[in-house]
Amino acid sequence: MTAAAPRVRRPRSLTESLLSIVLTLEAILVFFIALTVFGLHALSPAVAFGGGAALAVVLLAATRVMRYSWGVWIGWLLQLVILATGLVLAALYIAALFFIAMWVFCFVRGRQIDRQNHALRSQSDQKPESEQKETP
Repeated sequence: MTAAAPRVRRPRSLTESLLSIVLTLEAILVFFIALTVFGLHALSPAVAFGGGAALAVVLLAATRVMRYSWGVWIGWLLQLVILATGLVLAALYIAALFFIAMWVFCFVRGRQIDRQNHALRSQSDQKPESEQKETP
């Protein structure tokens, strides 16, 4: 009986990781939004918890497709959905703007760092083999 080889994980870009983190934090935010909306009787319990649960599931599912360019577009769309929660409670515009700012920062900065990392990797790939070997 031979042991199966461990599964090799696909390398993730920094942008993918950062955007997935933001979406996960937004899913947690939606949980608290649902509790707040329920507690303030702004919506019926079924709508508050059903809508909150559905949005949280969509946010968490979107974390799995951040590696694709269309997945990032879905993330941008979800930022608009988070902004729309302000229609239920005006104070949620503040939280939405905070998360949108975090999304934009992670998107821009993550792509910058990914480009720098790619340039560094391509530079090291172009060096002759004698220069790539480490000396003791």
